[in-house]
Amino acid sequence: MPTSPREASPAQPHEARRMAESFGVDAHRYDRARPGYPDALVTRIVAGSPGSDVLDVGCGTGIAARQFQAAGCAVLGVEPDARMADFARARGLRVETATFETWQPEGRTFDTVVAAQSWHWVDPVAGAVKAAQVLRPGGRLAIFGHVYEPPAEVADPFAAAFRRVVPDSPFNGGPARRPLDAYQTVYAKCADKIRETGQFSDVEQWRFDWERSYTRDQWLDLLPTTGGLTRLRPDQLAEILGAVGSAIDSLGGRFTMTYTTLSATAVRTGPS
Repeated sequence: MPTSPREASPAQPHEARRMAESFGVDAHRYDRARPGYPDALVTRIVAGSPGSDVLDVGCGTGIAARQFQAAGCAVLGVEPDARMADFARARGLRVETATFETWQPEGRTFDTVVAAQSWHWVDPVAGAVKAAQVLRPGGRLAIFGHVYEPPAEVADPFAAAFRRVVPDSPFNGGPARRPLDAYQTVYAKCADKIRETGQFSDVEQWRFDWERSYTRDQWLDLLPTTGGLTRLRPDQLAEILGAVGSAIDSLGGRFTMTYTTLSATAVRTGPS
């Protein structure tokens, strides 16, 4: 999920491999703290696909994959981080360890290709072409992820603490909160790349709005799993979490997060 500051440089995030591979530092915390995806999104993807075979690109610990399994799908995950892949396997998922660009499908095809909070780590051109190659005619590609807006009373102390602790970080250029219009532009660009392959139709953007309440402990559990914080020293992380914890305490120990889950999706038009 996006965080404050940005999880990936906006220029070429798919090339930021060190950060992409930092999320497996604490796979258990990642799986425990990260939010799932709206049931309405999963239902719409499944209903708009010709069958139940799903390929999950960058499946991580399997948060989205387990939701598709619960919806009756057979899921295969592809995950470059061996630690994440091992965790997902321990939860009963089939996972092959590779980047999507280098993964070998060996003739296998799927009804659905999903990428939950992971497509920004994939080369957007090569990824769209490969998705077309492994999708059956009529199969659906669905790229989706969260944008969130913490209240200013939480976001601003976080941003100030991060600037103080890591003053030379490239992430300090971003806003403390996540402007929805900027992320809608990102997903519009994803849709354009899909369209440019000439192998998809019905290219659409979907939006799902929802809220979640967080206690102080729940939010401080999630923050260390986000891209700006996964590679900090323990003392740096402790200072940032202390500032955020104090801010949440001033709100009575909990706050409500506004989430929007965005998706770029399309249907495979024909054989490779």
